Amino acid sequence: MDLSRLRALRELSIRKTMAAAAEALRVTPSAVSQAIAQLEDELGIDLVERRGRGVELTPAGRQLVQRAERVLIELEAAHADIADMKKIVAGQLRVAAFPSIAAALIAGTIHDLVRLHPQLSVQFDEMEPTESLAALRGWQVDIAVIDDLNVPPGAIDPGIQTKPLIEDVFNVMVSRDHPLAGQPSAALSDLRNERWALDTASPAYNRMINEACQAAGFNPNIVARCKGFEVTIALIREGYGISILPGLRASYDLEDVWVCRLTPEIRRRISLAFRKGEKLPPAIAAFVTQLESRIGRRAIPSGAAPLG
Repeated sequence: MDLSRLRALRELSIRKTMAAAAEALRVTPSAVSQAIAQLEDELGIDLVERRGRGVELTPAGRQLVQRAERVLIELEAAHADIADMKKIVAGQLRVAAFPSIAAALIAGTIHDLVRLHPQLSVQFDEMEPTESLAALRGWQVDIAVIDDLNVPPGAIDPGIQTKPLIEDVFNVMVSRDHPLAGQPSAALSDLRNERWALDTASPAYNRMINEACQAAGFNPNIVARCKGFEVTIALIREGYGISILPGLRASYDLEDVWVCRLTPEIRRRISLAFRKGEKLPPAIAAFVTQLESRIGRRAIPSGAAPLG
């Protein structure tokens, strides 16, 4: 049986629709449908059945997914064994991470890694945590950097292993001529009359901001919804809006912006995620070692702390 077809069936068992499975696998829905049809023809039995707009696996489909999980884990372990026998960190490592940690820690880690292991090639993709976790499940990346704001612990598949990395706090960011500039901290209730600029890349982040403000007794006056950090921070610099952003963002590119601690604190836990196996492949183990070394060497952003 073709592994790509088994992966398509496995993703369909998680995603429930051809379109969602295709998005996670970065193929077209017709490619997923064709892969399932080819598996069914090969085995001579129905593996999925239509349920409204989605699909459900038949008993045969569910059993095949369970078997496929074991096969994929064994293949991952075999790759790790062979690489370990070579005693060389080589080949390609595929890493996915969200923007704030990618800029603060991952970029430097990749640079250090390829300098120490010149036979290793690293492919990096910027992805939000839910997207990178889906790519990990679909075998499109080898390491995903996730957080518990976007990916609650209960949402992680049994076949995925996680390693705590760092705890990050959220800070208030205002312009240098804002009344809060110069203050070490600000209460969320102090921000009820402010104009807010939000980075909309993460729905979970936006939901967290709105729920926190509502718990403090107000709805934030959102005057700007931005698709990235650059525009958000530009609006803050100009004094048009304020925002609450991760502490990792406070570690770079913040000229003309004042950062103060938010009270009460809002924290997130950042972790590495990779597929389970008997041992870590050498390239992943080397990445983890280098990332932890970089965290240990650098000044941790305000309120952040390494985990482990």
